[in-house]
Amino acid sequence: MADVLSRRKRRRQAPSGMLDAALDYAALGWPVCRGARPDRYGPRACLCDRLGCPAPGAHPLSAAWGLEATTDPDTVARWWTASPEANIILPTGRVFDVFDVPAGAGVMALARMGRSGVSAGPVAVLDAERYLFFVATRGAPEDEDEWWSCRLDCVPETIDETPGLRWHCRDSYVLAPPSLLPSGNQAAWIRGPRDGARTVGLPDPIVVLDILADACEEFAPRAR
Repeated sequence: MADVLSRRKRRRQAPSGMLDAALDYAALGWPVCRGARPDRYGPRACLCDRLGCPAPGAHPLSAAWGLEATTDPDTVARWWTASPEANIILPTGRVFDVFDVPAGAGVMALARMGRSGVSAGPVAVLDAERYLFFVATRGAPEDEDEWWSCRLDCVPETIDETPGLRWHCRDSYVLAPPSLLPSGNQAAWIRGPRDGARTVGLPDPIVVLDILADACEEFAPRAR
């Protein structure tokens, strides 16, 4: 009975939580758009229209997400009032890029950053499996080969020996806390984008990349 009541309570709290979180991101100047949601109690993995969805609950609702993403609070309020349980998607390559690494490598990297005095910036976790490091974006550089979009497990030749590292930048996106995961857990902040009234700064991506790349390479043999 307690489990049933707990699930009902989470369902009642989730909609307002999603709207509040989306409005908070918009207030930071971070564009948001609505994401699909896992179908935890139905026959399909995801509530989207795609059979065999490869990323349940971790993708935008609309194919036009890149154009729709906004910081306008009225639009955000209207979206989550109409779809109160929608997950939250944050486009990358606009305000920030995101390094997406295995959790073990992320823990290792955070410890090294703490010892060396390097700011980690905002860091989120997905099911204790992936850590998301938010860093300053390079936007749209003149050299088109310098940066890349990496929604899936593809990496450019320059770092193809760095196992498990994904770099989300232009034309990519990440799932934002407190979005629901297929496991029933929620994406969460380890280090949020606000520290009280202060906004947490976004660190230099190259400094963070150096530490993360080393951590991923060292963590990989342990994961095998």
